[in-house]
Amino acid sequence: MPHVIVKLWPGRDEEIKKNLAKRIADTVAEELKADIGTVSVAIQEVSSDEWGEKVYKAEIKDNPNVYQKPNYDYD
Repeated sequence: MPHVIVKLWPGRDEEIKKNLAKRIADTVAEELKADIGTVSVAIQEVSSDEWGEKVYKAEIKDNPNVYQKPNYDYD
């Protein structure tokens, strides 16, 4: 614990994803005062064609647990 899942459009190389995961893990450990060895970060690629249904509408739009919402909308 904790586990963070980042969903994004495909196209970033492995180095970028590894660097992002490391920075997220470091920040999470620091903010939560947790041992870095307890933090995990997953990156899941979702195509732009599926983003609206699978991510925005299913996980973001009406979810009160999303603390940082995007400034876009999918109808």
